[in-house]
Formats: sequence, structure tokens, C-alpha cells
Amino acid sequence: MTYENAVRIPQLSPVYRTVEHRDFRELLQYAADTYGDDCAFILKEKRATKTSPAEYRRISFRELKRDVDAFGTGLLKSGLAGKRFAIIGKNRYEWLVSYYAVLCGLGICVPLDKGLPCEELVSSLERSRCDVLIFDRDHSSLVRRAAESSELSVETFICMDDSDSSEPFRWILDKGYLALENGDTDYSRLPIDPQAMSIILFTSGTTNLSKAVMLSQNNILSNIYAMLQVEDIRRGDVNMAFLPYHHTFGSTGQTLMIAAGVTTAFCDGLKYVQKNLAEYHVSVFVCVPLLIEAMYKKIINGIHKQGKDKIFRRGLRISGILRRLHIDRRRRIFSDIIEQLGGDLRFIISGASPLDPVAARGFDAVGINVVQGYGMTEASPVLAAENPGSRRAGSIGKAMPGVDLRIIDTDAEGVGELVARGPNIMEGYYHNPEETAAALADGWLHTGDLASVDRDGFLYIRGRRKNVIVLKNGKNVYPEELELRISDLPYVRENMVYSEPRHRNGSDKDLALCAKIVYDKAYFRDHFGTWDPGKIQTLIRRDIDKMNDELPNYKHILRLTVTDQEMAKTTTGKVKRYVETGSDA
Repeated sequence: MTYENAVRIPQLSPVYRTVEHRDFRELLQYAADTYGDDCAFILKEKRATKTSPAEYRRISFRELKRDVDAFGTGLLKSGLAGKRFAIIGKNRYEWLVSYYAVLCGLGICVPLDKGLPCEELVSSLERSRCDVLIFDRDHSSLVRRAAESSELSVETFICMDDSDSSEPFRWILDKGYLALENGDTDYSRLPIDPQAMSIILFTSGTTNLSKAVMLSQNNILSNIYAMLQVEDIRRGDVNMAFLPYHHTFGSTGQTLMIAAGVTTAFCDGLKYVQKNLAEYHVSVFVCVPLLIEAMYKKIINGIHKQGKDKIFRRGLRISGILRRLHIDRRRRIFSDIIEQLGGDLRFIISGASPLDPVAARGFDAVGINVVQGYGMTEASPVLAAENPGSRRAGSIGKAMPGVDLRIIDTDAEGVGELVARGPNIMEGYYHNPEETAAALADGWLHTGDLASVDRDGFLYIRGRRKNVIVLKNGKNVYPEELELRISDLPYVRENMVYSEPRHRNGSDKDLALCAKIVYDKAYFRDHFGTWDPGKIQTLIRRDIDKMNDELPNYKHILRLTVTDQEMAKTTTGKVKRYVETGSDA
């Protein structure tokens, strides 16, 4: 294995001037000084009813910094310096204030998946050796059950809402404000080592158990600095916090928005996404491919139901001609579509898994820029990305500034494992030296992803090394490649390609390709007038056979399972393959 002779991936060229920050305290102070009374967060205090409008509270960047200082001071006055703080709950302002308060000198932060069952919550708290647990009202019963465990070492419980059994967030915040008003400055003078472990994040693995990733403030802030140099995120943009904060792309992305002077609103839930885009006039949206693809299919299906297919195609032709003349009228020509998405949406960033190129090209055609980012928790998280000036459908762009990406051990097709090094790479896995040594072999992060690069330096992920299906004839099949093709079918909500032995009790080397497809029942009702599962199976099988006709024989899908029931997924929308296939791998 040689790294010097490996295929090097070019880096994105910096486009925007920005500021690099030493630690989180410095970043928050910069935001308060630079953006001042600009709106940092919009909090919905009361939902609209038939008789009254919604009520909102706006938090400025200056107020955000004061709240962080006050909550941190309150925690310090409670004797909680040098502790490990776990946070569990849905995305909300109090979650972030807690997160930043801990990172501005108090201790180590451990964001936890809000979907953890009790036994996994206890395990995560014990593995990370947490002393304090901050939670929201929705997790109260779960926390009470966890607290009864004899294994739990957590001593302090803080509820983001009013609580009779735990210290309430508001009480600690008020205690901190009182101390600050009396001239207390101890919290602001706590030392911060930007190179030391500050965050423990559990990976959201789809094929194995989670590992505890150790990240420093320098890891995360170097990644934010790189993103600010290449992505078109503007002061005054409005972002909707959709990705969960316990996911590294969610929390790092939110910190990026604060550094850039962007306003953040919170999503009311998956079924309210389109409503919230309009409600808050969202202009920048960071989300997962599953949602982007669903939004695009909904638009296209709507056009078809209204009988406007010809008008839409004519608009695409006119827009294409104008763009070749360097005249961009996309948002005007397709204003009806833009209005469906709130009227202000201009930039979508997709992460967590591959995005269907059809959806990316479709949004671009109507005037909404879509870029992909690629990364992993171990890289804080972004390793490569597109930006509006450097895109190619199907690729994940180029390496981030400051990140050295290479492809090693390439085969005859130029496919090999992607490895990385740079200031954003993790310290290692907490209390797991064997996995750390394997992941950071020779000083390089081994991503476990197989990749190739085209002649212009654009990077393509072919699939996970663990997922590659090696057939009896020696051919490699990348499930993700076939999954992208299947996702182009208009009724497909999600799908997974895997393999099974071709014959019962047969050799594991003689494999048949299989696909599991989750379909949209309403599509078959509207287009074929049927709810019947047998008829739907026949229609889907026909489409898969057509797809097979366009592929070499060894890539043919031979076995098919169809259902309208969702598959098990991580909180970022990745299918849990080990659950769906019953594999321990």
C-alpha cells in the first residue's frame, strides 16, 4: 500500500474571504460582535390556530452569546466544571445553548441520538463516562428509566423544560445571569485547549455497532473554515435546522450558519417541511437525499396531475436556450415551483448519503442550486463537496481546502479505497485502540468507501467496501449504483440492493442480486387506479426488467421484494442494512 503513488484528488479553490476561529468561544464572540442585533434564531412560541396567528420570538447573535455565557456561568456555579455532559433531545434553541456552554471551557460534550432505546442510552452514557445529562420533556420517561439502572454513573440531570424531578434549564440560566450581573467573570476565563478532545460523537452506523469518535474544537472549526471558503452561504440567509444536532453534519452545519451570520428556524416535523420553508422564507436548506428526492418527485407528480407536462418541458427548453446565451431566467420561468417551496429557497446542501443526479439536475433546472457534500463523523464531517461553481451530476465534487484525499489500491477500472488526512480528522475512537489503529493506519483515515475520479478531478463514490457484492465470476457489483437507478422510478420512496445465495443451501460465492423497494401507494392509485399489492408487484417487476435490459447480465436484479412499509433507518435517513438483511456484519 503506497500513499505517495496514490491517485490525488484536487481541492476546491477558495472563493470567499472568511475568518478562522481558534475555539468556540472566539467564534461566538465574533458572531456577536459582527452580526450584533441581526436575527440568529426564530423560535415559534405558539402555533397558529383557526382564530389566531402563530407567535414567534427572535434571538439576536448578541443575545445568543449572552445566553451561552449565562448558562455556562450557571453550570459553573453548580460545581459542574470539568465534567462530561450528554445532551439528548430534538433540535431546539436550549439544546444549542447547552452545547456551546459546555464547549466554551466547562468540559466534554456528548450529543446523543434522540431515538435511542433505554438500554442503548445507558450504554452510551457509560461508555462515554458522562457525569451530567441534559434532556428535553419528551425524553423524561426514558431518562427516568435510565436513572434506575445500577450501571449509570450520571449524577446530575437537567431538563430543558420545567421539571419537578430535575434541575430546570431556566433555573440554571437565571442563576448564571444573576452572577454575571454581579460582575462574575470566572466562566469567560476558563481555559480552552482547541487540540484536546472536546466532543464524543457516536457514529450512526448502518452495518455495525456505533463507535465513539473523539473530536477536538480544532477538528470542527477547521472544517467550518474550509466550508466558508467555498460555499455560497450569505449573511441574512435563512436556514432551517433539519438534520439532528447529535449528527456531526447537523451540529457542525449549525455552527457554520452562526459563523456566517445566517438566521436559523426550527422544523416542526417531516410532514411540515414544505409549510415551514414558506413560513420562515428559508433560503438555505441542509438536508438528506431522501427528502430532496421526495420533494422533487412531488413537484414532478404535481405537474403531471395538473396536465402541465408540455408547459414544463417548453419552459425547460426556453430556459436552456437563454442560459446558453448567459441569460438566467430560471426562477422567473418556474416561479410557480419556486413558490411551492416558499419563494426564497435558492441553495440546497445534501449530505449523509448519495443524491440521485436526476433530482439534483431537476432542481438546478428550475433555479435552485443543489450541491453534495461527502464526509463522515470521523472527519468532522466534510471531506469533499461541490459548490455552485464546481459541480458535476453524480459526483461528490472535490476535496475541501486543506484536506488531502487520495485513492489507494485501485483496480483496473480505477476504483480503490478513499483515504484522507487533514486538520479535521478525528483523534481516534474513545477507548478503542484496535479500531483506531485500523481506521488511522499510517496516519491516514481509511474511509471504507470505494471511489474513482474523472479526468477533470471530480470524485465519485462507488460504494462501501463492506457492501460490495463479489459474484462467482469475479465481477464486483456496487449496490449504491443500482439503488440510484431504482430511485429514479417515480413511485420509489426508498430501496436497498443486496445479495442472497442463488440456491437454497448453496455456496455463498454463487449469489443472486436482490432489491427491496418501498413504494408510494398513492402513485399507483393516481396513475394505475389500483391499490392491489399483487398488481403493484407486477408493475414494479416490469420496470425492474426494463432496467435490467439496459445493464450487463451480472448486474441484473433477480429477486424483488416490494412493500409500502418503511425500512429501518438511521436518524439521517440511511437504511440500516444489517437490520433489513438480518446480517451481523
